[in-house]
Amino acid sequence: MSDQEYDVVCTTLYLSHCTLSVHRYQKLKEKKKQRLQQQEAMAAAASAMAMASLQSSMTSLSLSSNSFLGQRLSPITLSPVPSKSTEKQCPVVMKLKRWERKKCKPNSLPILHKMHVKVGDTVKIISGHEKGKIGEISKVLKHNSTVIVKDLNLKTKHVKSREEGEPGQIIKVEGPIHSSNVMLYSKDQNVASRVGHKVLDNGKRVRYLIKTGEIIDSAENWKKLNKKTEEVAAAT
Repeated sequence: MSDQEYDVVCTTLYLSHCTLSVHRYQKLKEKKKQRLQQQEAMAAAASAMAMASLQSSMTSLSLSSNSFLGQRLSPITLSPVPSKSTEKQCPVVMKLKRWERKKCKPNSLPILHKMHVKVGDTVKIISGHEKGKIGEISKVLKHNSTVIVKDLNLKTKHVKSREEGEPGQIIKVEGPIHSSNVMLYSKDQNVASRVGHKVLDNGKRVRYLIKTGEIIDSAENWKKLNKKTEEVAAAT
């Protein structure tokens, strides 16, 4: 066999093989198309059967336009929507007072503040709603630097009954005032002044009013204070 004849035979075989592969591809494509059509037909039939069963169940229930599951429904009445009031609602705001804790030393004793006033001093209130009033100090609280002035800064207190027949009471109690809101007052010259300290000839350190020079910690004042405390103790 010559070379030309051999080439012709090879070409013929190749062309026949290509033709067979093309026919095979077309057959596979047609089979795939038929399979898809069958699946679509089956899905359509299933949906049609489901719709038919649903329609039959609905007709068996004999639903009407205003009934549910064969039972008559009461007519729905719509209540009018309440209109929003134009008045602004003011929320009640309360400030909770935290429990007062005393600052203590390492030995658990409270830290005491240095104060320019003592029990029995006549003072004038220079700040707050009791501003301008004059009174006498009846108690000193050194752990928070406050004072109690007699008959000033009164607070209302509700007292419960301790016995069965005794009714409850509403009493007035003097509230504490911070020591920075009071100044020492001179009754003789009717003037409020800051306080100073000096040492007398006998070596005693006393307080005095800077404006008037009046000595506050005199022996006479202490005698008067002791006499008042004794009278109060005897009365109680």
